[in-house]
Amino acid sequence: QVQLVESGGGLVQAGGSLRVSCAASGSTFSSYTMGWFRQAPGKEREFVAGISPSGSYIDYADSVKGRFTISRDNKNTVSLQMNSLKPEDTAAYYCAAAFGGGRGVSQTARYNNWGRGTQVAVSS
Repeated sequence: QVQLVESGGGLVQAGGSLRVSCAASGSTFSSYTMGWFRQAPGKEREFVAGISPSGSYIDYADSVKGRFTISRDNKNTVSLQMNSLKPEDTAAYYCAAAFGGGRGVSQTARYNNWGRGTQVAVSS
């Protein structure tokens, strides 16, 4: 099991940028596929971005392609840089981990380790 703690959420105006990060502990970070998901009020949790253990494979939801960038480092941290934010990006953002690699980084069912989330609000 891996423990995940998100940070970096906040309030920003439309068109602005935010960076959210996730610190992992308790297991071998380099063995895990990492993902970011979000859930807006009244909506289901949805995939945002995912990155393979080596960082060689990355995938994004269509709604964030070209605006968001996921990255990971060797200090047990995965980050999501969010640019050109829109009001519809407002949600709680969750970090998640799935043991092992493969291209299925967007498959929600793979992820069995979740953080508690960090809130992102984008004003119009």
